[in-house]
Amino acid sequence: MMARIACMLLLMMSGLALSGCGNRRELEPKVGQVLPAAPYGRSDKPTADTLLKPPVQAKPERNVELRQRSEERADDPFDLPPES
Repeated sequence: MMARIACMLLLMMSGLALSGCGNRRELEPKVGQVLPAAPYGRSDKPTADTLLKPPVQAKPERNVELRQRSEERADDPFDLPPES
């Protein structure tokens, strides 16, 4: 009985894992629908993939250098204790 339950559970888990594997292809609008008009001032009409890519302002690159070893922190004049 336990072996049967384990087998069913294994089949269900593998089915869930395989359901996440989708066919990757270019996005297209549904039949009978069109993409939005080109933005004002732009001559070309962006594709669906271009519209889904976030702009740089939405996801900026990290430009902070990580410390390689521990170092003493410099005094911060703005690190003040809370007011009473």
